[in-house]
Amino acid sequence: MKLTVREIEKFFCTDFIYQHHYSKVMPMLTKHYLGIFNEDSLVGTITLGWGTQPLGTINKLFPAMGFNTSHYYEIGKMCIKPQFNDSRENGNWGSRVSSSVVRWMKENTDRIFLYTLADGIVGKVGYVYQASNFYYAGFFWTDVYRTNEGEKIHPRTTRELLMDNYEWLIRNKKPVTQKQEKQGRVFWLTPDFLKEKGINRIRGKMFRYMYPLNKKARRILEDGWGQNYPKDKDLEWKIQKGKGKWDYIDRPKFSLNVVNINQRNVERNCRITA
Repeated sequence: MKLTVREIEKFFCTDFIYQHHYSKVMPMLTKHYLGIFNEDSLVGTITLGWGTQPLGTINKLFPAMGFNTSHYYEIGKMCIKPQFNDSRENGNWGSRVSSSVVRWMKENTDRIFLYTLADGIVGKVGYVYQASNFYYAGFFWTDVYRTNEGEKIHPRTTRELLMDNYEWLIRNKKPVTQKQEKQGRVFWLTPDFLKEKGINRIRGKMFRYMYPLNKKARRILEDGWGQNYPKDKDLEWKIQKGKGKWDYIDRPKFSLNVVNINQRNVERNCRITA
């Protein structure tokens, strides 16, 4: 099989992701929309850009080295058709895709790092990146919300809920801070409001990976980074039981095709929902 990578029009990429990816929400800061082709058939897509705090991310990974957003891209979405991702006859398809994207970046950009995250909240530790010899940079805990219908909600898409939460506090004569009053919203949904709405706040791990795109970058990663990779046993989850109170839980279940609160993001980025 001949695998090629080339840039495609945004909506070809986002429509494909809507049909095949477990998460329908698109990153806000996307620079490149790449198609993964087997011969002339589109079998996967990858977006390259940055996360919610582009400069903060690279500075946290490499303190005092003077790097900025011009030095790296982050994989926003990596999506491959299940029959290609899972088929044994295709070999390690995910690794082949990663290698092809690395080659495309070397030929078409001046970036020196490719950064990505494995979403431990949905049970991913990054085996595709491990098979591609990415360097591992540890994990951090992150939070999502889950509705009673199982919808997975990233905190960055909760602006309307945060405003509703503030109005709920006012109606119920709950105390608000000066900052909340000035902004007209809270900054994390409060436990009482979540309970009333049937929403849980869940915490899990995100695993960091980085691939060097030149010799200098490789030397930097070899100094302190490694390949002591996480496995399934390293996955953990917590659920909020009250302000500052968390209990460990088994892997949470999400209904990843439910799109209600995330609908605005999806409609903005995909044509097939119209």
